Amino acid sequence: MGRMRRKADLPAKNCLYCERAFAWRRKWARDWPAIRFCSQACKRAYKQRANARLRE
Repeated sequence: MGRMRRKADLPAKNCLYCERAFAWRRKWARDWPAIRFCSQACKRAYKQRANARLRE
């Protein structure tokens, strides 16, 4: 088993919707470059906002 890391040592990104920083998670290891949102709620809200702009 690998060494444990502190949360501060993990890579972080900012969410496109809420602008909050979120840290790397093990379940995101395979597609970390593609992760853009901190949660499903932010992902849905971002898509709804984009769809509203298209309808205008």
